[in-house]
Amino acid sequence: IVPCSLAKPAMGPAAGGMLAALRYWWVNQKLTHRHEVAGGYLWSPKRNANGGRNPFYEAMREAAPGDLVFSFADTRIRAFGIVTSNAYENPKPGEFGSVGRNWERIGWRVDVAWQLVPTVVRPAEWMELLGPLLPGKYAPLQADGRGLQGVYLTELPQPFALQLAHLVGSEVEAIARTE
Repeated sequence: IVPCSLAKPAMGPAAGGMLAALRYWWVNQKLTHRHEVAGGYLWSPKRNANGGRNPFYEAMREAAPGDLVFSFADTRIRAFGIVTSNAYENPKPGEFGSVGRNWERIGWRVDVAWQLVPTVVRPAEWMELLGPLLPGKYAPLQADGRGLQGVYLTELPQPFALQLAHLVGSEVEAIARTE
C-alpha cells in the first residue's frame, strides 16, 4: 500500500488553479486488485478487445488528482485511494501476467495512493441503503448488489459515495465530505 496524504489538494489542474470539485469513482478489480493496490495505480486498456471505445476505460482520462476511488474486489469494498495523477499512457503492467491477454499493450495508467478500508463492506448486504442511490447510467452494481461484469472505472454520484464512505469508516467519510 502506498502511503498517502489524506488531504485533498487545494488546487486542481482541471479547475485552472481554482479549487476543483471532488469526484468519486468505483473501480471493479476482480483480477488486478492486489497488483494495482500494492503498486499504487489503476491501469486499463484504451479500447475493448474488438477496438471499440469503452466508457469505463475512457473514464480513466476523467479522474483527476484529489479524486476519491473505492476499490471493489471479491464482492467487497477493500480499499480506497486518492488519485495522485492524471491518466497517462503506460504499458500493460508485467505483474498482470496472462490476465487480460487480449488487452492492448499500451493503455491508461492513473496513479493512486491506496489504503485498506477501516471496515471491509459487502455492498450486497447494504442494498436497502445503496440501491436507491445507484446512478441510472453506468452503475457499478446490479440491483442485488453483485458487481457488473464489464464495468471497470465509473463515476459515482455524491449521495452514493457518501453513503458508501460512511459504511467503510469515518476516516473515508471525512475525506468524501471534503469539498
